[in-house]
Amino acid sequence: MYERYAGLIFDMDGTILDTEPTHRQAWREVLGRYDMRFDEQAMVALNGAPTWRIAQAIIEQHHASLDPYALAREKTDAVKTMLLDTVRPLPLIDVVKAWHGRRPMAVGTGSESAIAEALLTHLGLRHYFSAVVAADHVKNHKPAPDTFLLCASQMGVEPGRCVVFEDADFGLQAAKSAGMDAVDVRLL
Repeated sequence: MYERYAGLIFDMDGTILDTEPTHRQAWREVLGRYDMRFDEQAMVALNGAPTWRIAQAIIEQHHASLDPYALAREKTDAVKTMLLDTVRPLPLIDVVKAWHGRRPMAVGTGSESAIAEALLTHLGLRHYFSAVVAADHVKNHKPAPDTFLLCASQMGVEPGRCVVFEDADFGLQAAKSAGMDAVDVRLL
């Protein structure tokens, strides 16, 4: 089905790994310290955005005077302690396994590299990917194309010959802006 592509790029959270419930629990824990909550629909709309951007939206919603980068660090620290015990691969990992060794593959994620690398390694999946591009590797995050363009570059594949697997609108926009085809995994 993906024969015509020279490279495959996968978003991580919600696409190949079931991290969303853990991320939401970490947000609840951290925001509870400040007597704040997040709106579930607003959080879904921000899927694919870096943690600091989500923190900024929550802070603005609550008219709080917190540093979004500090709040994001707190959330990242909380999620690190939870993720390795709770996250499992999603069914799309079968596509990764089927194409391993046949095409270069990369992960392009809005998560920080420390979390992405730890999760992929812990689950025995890191060896499938020639590159992992995370939020701290690019200046402009999804919906900008930078994450996926860097994935293509690190795989040595022209962007127009790549397909991106995504579960978030920001990621789908980023793939389109990068000149790549995209598969909305929510429709699979």
